[in-house]
Amino acid sequence: MQKKVLLGNEAVARGAYEAGCTVAAAYPGTPSTEIIESIARDYPEIKAQWSPNEKVALEVVAGASVAGARSMAAMKHVGLNVAADPLFTFSYTGVNGGMVIINADDPGAWSSQNEQDNRHYARAAKVPMIEPTSPAEAREFTKRAFALSEQFDRPVIVRITTRISHSQGVVELGERENVPLKDFERNPQKYVMIPAHARPRHKFIEEQMLRLKEYSENSDFNTIEWKSRKRGIITNGVAYQYVKEVCPDDSVLKIGFAWPLPDRIIREFAEGVEELYVVEELDPFIEDYVRAMGYAPKGKELIPMLGELTPEIVDMALNKKKPLSAIPTYTSKIPARPPALCKGCPHGFVFGVLKKLNLVVNGDIGCYTLAVLPPYSAMHSQGCMGASIGMHLGFEKARGDEMARNSVAVIGDSTFIHSGITPLIDLVYNKGTGTVIILDNRVTAMTGHQDNPGTGKTLTGEDTHELDLELLCRAVGVKRVRKVDPKNVEEFESVVREETAAPEPSVIISTRKCILRK
Repeated sequence: MQKKVLLGNEAVARGAYEAGCTVAAAYPGTPSTEIIESIARDYPEIKAQWSPNEKVALEVVAGASVAGARSMAAMKHVGLNVAADPLFTFSYTGVNGGMVIINADDPGAWSSQNEQDNRHYARAAKVPMIEPTSPAEAREFTKRAFALSEQFDRPVIVRITTRISHSQGVVELGERENVPLKDFERNPQKYVMIPAHARPRHKFIEEQMLRLKEYSENSDFNTIEWKSRKRGIITNGVAYQYVKEVCPDDSVLKIGFAWPLPDRIIREFAEGVEELYVVEELDPFIEDYVRAMGYAPKGKELIPMLGELTPEIVDMALNKKKPLSAIPTYTSKIPARPPALCKGCPHGFVFGVLKKLNLVVNGDIGCYTLAVLPPYSAMHSQGCMGASIGMHLGFEKARGDEMARNSVAVIGDSTFIHSGITPLIDLVYNKGTGTVIILDNRVTAMTGHQDNPGTGKTLTGEDTHELDLELLCRAVGVKRVRKVDPKNVEEFESVVREETAAPEPSVIISTRKCILRK
């Protein structure tokens, strides 16, 4: 069998390919972006696409699944928030062809607005979740997830984290399975979730969760590695690698089936060691479960809930028994380089004007969020994708016309398409009078220059319809729409002054290509 060094994200893509996946969809978001890019680059057998947002991506692959194809959606952890609505309903409908959701958590919030632990989604939505500990397992687990999905008629979440996504490892490459489309049957009781259909499907889910529990109990996703019986460590994900590195003589229970968790093997392991520990990133998900079983493992009193783990942190906590403040810090002669907008970035011209005019700026998710930092220091709120426009309306509702005349919302072109259209409709519908600035740099820049519906190119570089942002804004009821090149600073400032002064909704489309794209 051929072996190759792959990124974890590339290994996920390979697993989908080998499983006979037919359709894949995603919205770019670090640390998950390379998954769908790898599919588009290396596996033309899979019909891959960028969707406007994660909700749409999941709905596309759900449709493919119901139609009989194996399908996969990929997203970062906050993307699953966007896709949570269909996730909970597709848990009820189940699948036809296997459906897999790749969820990439970001401990440490290296490229995210929070560090949430999405294992809770599996429990809440009552769907199985599996969790690889290496790129090699990322390929294997992704491949097996499709069969698991079909076996139990459930969507399956594969949870990875930043260090799994972006680490490299030796991966064995298998052949692609020839998986024919399953027959599509018209079955409204299964696929149309009116209340009369949802209630019996809920019963089905609970029955399947019992079957999945039994499967997890006996699955090789969970393995005990017996060594010393003095100390045993329950761990998962990349934390498993750190435990193996710094505690080579301890017994380890590696949890690969993250939900439902396996009672029998946990009990066997806990009762086979003198001291029990749980090492996991972020929330005490496994630890709380083990405590509920009646055991008293040592966990978050030693292992931090904040940020990523490292071998040093695990070593200090388990072997040195010292507080985290005692972990050595490493100094570098290289001066720190805080993140900043690129030299010549078109957004820089925009925020230079907004700072000069001393406007309150409701910001959004994108490169331009860096305008909160010096030298601009020109952003005053930021929530999630698309929140800037809704928050902007909220500012006006709370503080009146004076605030509307002295504030703006800024949002990127891709982010506007992702989640900004509906709040713009809300702004118009509820008689807001504020100004929205769409920062159209002709690409999804923050995640590595991916195309979007506004660029006129698909994921694979094919020509397609180019969304006209100006026509779209006018269609939802905005009468004042101005398109301007922000590098023409005097004109841009004049337009901002005029539009913020106008007592009606307005949109300024700041249009100039990303400096790196040019």
